[in-house]
Amino acid sequence: MPAKVGAVEVISLSSSSIFNIGDVYNMAPQAWAKTFAGGGSFNTGNGLRIDLNRSNTYVNDQEVIDQSIANNT
Repeated sequence: MPAKVGAVEVISLSSSSIFNIGDVYNMAPQAWAKTFAGGGSFNTGNGLRIDLNRSNTYVNDQEVIDQSIANNT
């Protein structure tokens, strides 16, 4: 259903975001990421105490492309 839109101010858009004003049938953003992290990297909470004593993360990833997301709508 058509609508009137007033002034719009866009401060920022991330690389995998979609900005649309008006009628739309289908929106499908696509993004991918590869993350390497050592022990205790994704711990969250209040008052955490983590002692890993010389934690190292070694990465040997020889694949250039892991999985394609082309035509994945």
